[in-house]
Amino acid sequence: MKKMMAGFLLIILVSCAQYIDKPKNLIDKSTMSELIAELSLNDQVVFMYRGKNLESGTRYVLKAHQVKPEDFVESYKYYVVTKKMNDIVDDAQKIILEKDPKADKYVKDKLEKNQNIPAFAR
Repeated sequence: MKKMMAGFLLIILVSCAQYIDKPKNLIDKSTMSELIAELSLNDQVVFMYRGKNLESGTRYVLKAHQVKPEDFVESYKYYVVTKKMNDIVDDAQKIILEKDPKADKYVKDKLEKNQNIPAFAR
């Protein structure tokens, strides 16, 4: 009886190895990085045009990459839970800096001027 209970416990522990199942339409990491970069740039437009509905920009970015919103959300959740999002975001940041090399200098200048920035934001 004890061996049977130990066997069931082992099966339960092994079957719960992953927190989330891999989505059937998982977006690959490079495409996800490109999407995050473009959505970040699109998000900055919101600050320029306050009070405007800029949801169409988000739809355009997803449509340009032929990605459904549901697939993006499911892939985003998967990458966050599996702790792969940090690498994707780092790649997205590199994409943004390639598109606008002046941004790198701007960020570095701001970091030098303001030394009170928390470690996680540096």
